[in-house]
Amino acid sequence: MMMALGTFVFSLPQLAYQQLQHATAWRHASTERVGARAAHQFLGPGEETFELSGIVAPELTGDPASLDLLRNMAGEGRPLSLVDGTGVVHGAFVITSLNETLTLFFADGAARRIEFQLSLLRVDDDAMAEPTDQAAQA
Repeated sequence: MMMALGTFVFSLPQLAYQQLQHATAWRHASTERVGARAAHQFLGPGEETFELSGIVAPELTGDPASLDLLRNMAGEGRPLSLVDGTGVVHGAFVITSLNETLTLFFADGAARRIEFQLSLLRVDDDAMAEPTDQAAQA
């Protein structure tokens, strides 16, 4: 297992990524001052994203149906836990985009090569709580 997003497991037989980009930002507000530099205040964490890209070659590795499964998961809009293969829990993420490029076609139009890029955005961990849990906290 390379990584798991909810119940979806990234692996060589199913869907393997070849590149992973992780970006983390922090928020700082500024207030202009006369005769001095702007004052800055740390507001807390900003956006955190993961970009995974790779290739599916149905004859060799990967299953094109995995991309359909990810598309269906994205359509549900639910936050999913992201855990890497070493056991690090990164938090709750939603799928914001899935891009595919199909090339090298068989005679029937099926692609021999599918390049993909998956974008994930971190959301508040409490977004994963069940609706009944949120009502109890209110």
